[in-house]
Amino acid sequence: MMTKQLKWVYLLVLSLIWGSSFILIKKGLVGLTAFQLGSLRIIFAALFLFLIGFKSLLKIPSHQWKYVALTSLFGTFVPAYLFAIAETQIDSSITAILNSLTPLNTLILGAAFFGITFRRSQIWGVIIGLLGSMLLVFNGAVNHPEQNYYYAILVLIASICYAVNVNLIKKYLSDLTPLSITTGNFFILLFPALGILFFTDFFNVVHVEKVQHSLWFILVLGVLGTGIANVIFFKLIQVSSPVFATSVTYLIPIVAFFWGLLDNEMLTFVQCIGAFVILIGVYLSAKK
Repeated sequence: MMTKQLKWVYLLVLSLIWGSSFILIKKGLVGLTAFQLGSLRIIFAALFLFLIGFKSLLKIPSHQWKYVALTSLFGTFVPAYLFAIAETQIDSSITAILNSLTPLNTLILGAAFFGITFRRSQIWGVIIGLLGSMLLVFNGAVNHPEQNYYYAILVLIASICYAVNVNLIKKYLSDLTPLSITTGNFFILLFPALGILFFTDFFNVVHVEKVQHSLWFILVLGVLGTGIANVIFFKLIQVSSPVFATSVTYLIPIVAFFWGLLDNEMLTFVQCIGAFVILIGVYLSAKK
C-alpha cells in the first residue's frame, strides 16, 4: 500500500518540476543559444550530482556501464538539445503538450523490443491521454499559426528517446540505486557538454547582462529540473511500471500551461477539456 501511495507522490512532484522546466527553457533562451542552454543544463546538473552522489559511482558494476551510457544518451543528452532547439520556434506550453507522446512510444517500444506486457486498461489510458494531447496540439496550432510546427518533429524524437530510456532502465538497471544511475549518466555527459559549450561563443558573451540573467534560470533547470528530477524519476520507474512512470508527461502540460498563462500564453476552453481528458488517461494507465 505504501508503494502505491509513494508512486503517486513521485508522479505529482515530477509533474510540478518538469512542468516548470519548459518556462525555464524559454526564459533561458532569452540570453543563450539552444546549444549553450543544453550544455549548461547538463553541466550544472553534473556538478550538483557529483557533490551529493560521487561515491555512488562505485556501486555501478563494470558490465552495467554500457547501459548507463545508453540511458545518458537517450534520457538526457539528446533531449536536452532537442527541446531547447524546438522552443526557439514553438511555445513552451506546446512543447510540453507534444512531450505527452512519451507514454505511447514507451508502450510501443516496450512491447516491440523489451518484452514488456501491458494491461488493456493501460493501453486505453495511453490512447485516451494521447487523444487529450491531440486536442491541445491542434487547438494550439489553430491559435498560433505563426509558429513553425516542423520543429515539433524534434520534440517527437525526444519523446522516443525518453521511451527508450525508461525501458532500458526498467530492464537492465532496476537493481541500481536512482542516485547511482543519475550520477553515472552525468559523469559520462559532462565532458561532451563541456566540448559543445566550448565551440559556441559562450565564453565571449558570458559577461553580458542578459546572458548572466539567463544563467540563473538554467541553474535551477539543471539542479532541480534535471539532477534531482532524474533521481526521482528513476525511483518512480523502479517502484511502478514504464508506462506509469512516463504518464508524468500527461500532467506536465497542465503545469506548463499555468506557467504559460503567467507569461501571457493563452489557455483556451478546448485546451482545458484536453487537460481533463489527459487526467483520465493517467488514471487508466495506472489502474491495475
